[in-house]
Amino acid sequence: MSSKSETGHAVNVANFNELITFVTGYGEAYNPSNEAIALRTLQTVASNGAAALEAIYTAQGPYNNAVAAREVAFDPLSKLVTRVMNMLKVSGVSEEVYDSVLTVARKIKGQRATPKPTTPENGEEGNETTETKTRSTSQMSYDSREENFAKFIQLLSAIPEYAPNEVELQVATLTMLSTYLQEKNSAVINAEVPLSNARIARNNVLYAPATGLVETAGKVKTYVKAIFGATSPQYKQISKLRFVQR
Repeated sequence: MSSKSETGHAVNVANFNELITFVTGYGEAYNPSNEAIALRTLQTVASNGAAALEAIYTAQGPYNNAVAAREVAFDPLSKLVTRVMNMLKVSGVSEEVYDSVLTVARKIKGQRATPKPTTPENGEEGNETTETKTRSTSQMSYDSREENFAKFIQLLSAIPEYAPNEVELQVATLTMLSTYLQEKNSAVINAEVPLSNARIARNNVLYAPATGLVETAGKVKTYVKAIFGATSPQYKQISKLRFVQR
């Protein structure tokens, strides 16, 4: 999830370090009475900001890997469910039983209960070229798909007629797959916790009112303007440094 947003935080920290370089160069002229913008405090704020960003980078890798692995695991699910439904259709079950399973299958695949009109070449459930592609946002979260797939398997396991010879379509195999998907989804959730905590810590270091890096930078700018003047070359040096509050 490295993004322009994450890059923006890094720019704030980089600009703060440049700000410190400039005020250090002012020597004894930079001598604020407010400890919050004293040079030693600025250095601590910069160090904390760098550490906060590093914590994000450290947590980001495992999270990205978990997300990618989950996506790969879930990707074939819709086509597999289509195959199962075709197998169920020819197993001899009643139309009512088939429809009850179909309701859950549609949720797994994110289809509407009443698909938008299409022009199918035939009436087969598994016609991938004519199958409605409309996805329901509320049903397509990984948590929802995982839950509905477990329900799907429960329904199949209660149908005596559903007893395919194909191993990949058997209830036992589907059950193992369900466990595997749960593990991949849980891995993302587990990896998200340290990343979320790192972001909370980062936001506190960079953007907390009064003590955050961004507000501290603003105070430093104001102090430099006060001691050298708004048109001074010193203030012009630092006024160009941008700090964006989030």
